[in-house]
Amino acid sequence: MDKWWKNIEKYGDYMYDVIIIGAGPAGLTSSIYSRRANKKTLVLEALSYGGQIINSLDIENYPVEFHISGFDFATKLYEQAKSLGAEIYFEKVTEIKNNDDYKEVITSNNTYKTKSVIIATGAENRKLGLENENELVGKGISYCATCDGNFYKDKVVAVQGGGNTAIDDALYLSEIASKVYLIHRRDEFRADEAMVNKLKEKDNVEFFLNSSVTKLNAKDNLESIEVTNKDGETKELEVSALFVAIGRTPANADFENLIKVDEAGYIVASEDCHTNIPGIFVAGDNRTKDVRQLVTATNDGAIAAIEASKYISNLK
Repeated sequence: MDKWWKNIEKYGDYMYDVIIIGAGPAGLTSSIYSRRANKKTLVLEALSYGGQIINSLDIENYPVEFHISGFDFATKLYEQAKSLGAEIYFEKVTEIKNNDDYKEVITSNNTYKTKSVIIATGAENRKLGLENENELVGKGISYCATCDGNFYKDKVVAVQGGGNTAIDDALYLSEIASKVYLIHRRDEFRADEAMVNKLKEKDNVEFFLNSSVTKLNAKDNLESIEVTNKDGETKELEVSALFVAIGRTPANADFENLIKVDEAGYIVASEDCHTNIPGIFVAGDNRTKDVRQLVTATNDGAIAAIEASKYISNLK
């Protein structure tokens, strides 16, 4: 029996070598590498291209680009992918079906058939849920200390969180900022004890335990935060920035019935970006990994596309 992609009349026009779910840095990089390998490529994105990076006012830790806004970076990727012939549709993917020799990617509008799939849906930062929080992103509110910490050199900043990421952020910021407040809603940390002890040795770090940020005070930019402890007592702290490190939520819910995920919801994959299903790959912040940065997302995108091309070449 002929493979489905050899029977155009039967299966219609929605046939691709690679379908990429997500148009963030990982997904768009995948599309660039896929098209350079001469693979018919479709990118499906529920919202707008760029992912989380589009909210960054200035990127200065990406090789070659000394300074570039997240919007400009994402737009360059988008335009490069389009110029190479990638098709990019703005449709929400709701399901992937794995058939014997092809995959079906189902959206709210269509069903597309493909030889391989790359899931690059990313992860969303958990937010505090406070008034003005979204409006202050890039104006004092950040979810990435290594991305934005240097903008607050010699200033007073705060970190909310109690896991390894929060402690890492506070350690990193203690070398940049004049003072760091670490705010945690419990009296004990989930982070490694050695890291916590190292942070306690820092003279410019002050701890607020059993406490949470309950209000953001700002005009054009963040000026201070209100911290409330378990007894209901409040204190106002003047800060230039608040780094929120209370976890991330991977955008994998639509695929958990098919793809293996860990207990936190991240797709299980090693550095080769293979999932438990042959022909389905994952790239970016929604996979299991230790470092989630712009450069690692684009790295995943390239690897996933190369691996998908290898998979397609081996199809009989």
